Amino acid sequence: MLPLASHDPSRDVLVAWLRFTLAPGVFDRWQRRLLVAFGSPREALGASVQSLSRFVPTEVAEGLARGPAQPVLDRALAWLAEPGHHLVTLEDAHYPLALLHIADPPTALYVQGRPELLNAPSFAIVGSRNATVQGLHDARAFARTLSDAGLTIVSGLALGIDAAAHRGGLDGEASSIAVLGTGADGDYPRRNAALRSELAQRGALVSEFPLGSPPAKEHFPKRNRLISGLARGVLVVEAAVASGSLITAHEANDQGRDVFALPGSIHASLSKGCHKLIQEGAKLVDCANDILEELRLPVAAPTRRGAQGVEHQDHAFLDAMGFAPQSIDQIASATGKDCATVAAHLSQLEISGSVAGLAGGLFQRLDTSVIE
Repeated sequence: MLPLASHDPSRDVLVAWLRFTLAPGVFDRWQRRLLVAFGSPREALGASVQSLSRFVPTEVAEGLARGPAQPVLDRALAWLAEPGHHLVTLEDAHYPLALLHIADPPTALYVQGRPELLNAPSFAIVGSRNATVQGLHDARAFARTLSDAGLTIVSGLALGIDAAAHRGGLDGEASSIAVLGTGADGDYPRRNAALRSELAQRGALVSEFPLGSPPAKEHFPKRNRLISGLARGVLVVEAAVASGSLITAHEANDQGRDVFALPGSIHASLSKGCHKLIQEGAKLVDCANDILEELRLPVAAPTRRGAQGVEHQDHAFLDAMGFAPQSIDQIASATGKDCATVAAHLSQLEISGSVAGLAGGLFQRLDTSVIE
């Protein structure tokens, strides 16, 4: 991690890395080739276009010779001068060793937060942006248990399952890393602003994209290889067949990581992606200890935090409800109680976290155990 104080001699090294990595058209693969050829960004920047062209196309050599626009460089230097902001390069001790073994490792990463987490044992959890209430609960519960077991939770800061996974990682002991599809100074998605701030304080925000990069569609499939690359394995919680989460799972498989999937109803579109992965060889899991056992880590002691304080009559009521979303009339029929009594009981169970209200006046029982 490069020191940033203006009086530090390493500032020249920092500026060289920025000029090298921000030069237009000089993508990671060309950067790596030039580093092998010249040994350092400073040496490559000092070479002639003719010398550079021995190793990369002429237009790439010319792009490096031109370098980035001064406002681009100034923006990066200003951002990196802020506390907790880092540029982690291939020569840095904090560079994640796991990424050196993937097909296209980034030359540098912009990190806000705790760069030491990049080399901590980690596990990725991804899934749908439009998750169900139960899916959100499951993602957070799995993440919390795995975090308490010493695995930093990696995800992509998207709405839905990603956000729930980050919150679970922060709930536990090992924190969480968000791999962004924007520049590290972005605010996408805005609805996750509070979560983003908490990750910057207690976890880490990571981006391979230059500062100011927008949430371009092509960025997200590219960043998925880093989510899986950082992790020992990937769990998919709720995903449609065409979901980007399946891209992450396939990247993980190509990288030799373990892939896990949480099954669901055969009638639910958000289960079909997970079922497809299971058909392709992903490991079916229904508790976090399944993952810990597969990774040969100590399993967690079973607990039912959410079930504490639930009365016997509540258990009977919940058992009669089942887990499918239902209207008050349907629940009244299943429980044998009148609608007014059911409505009052549902209100109490919502407060306790045992039931969630859904759109359209429906209610759903939640499995509130810490899933082990």
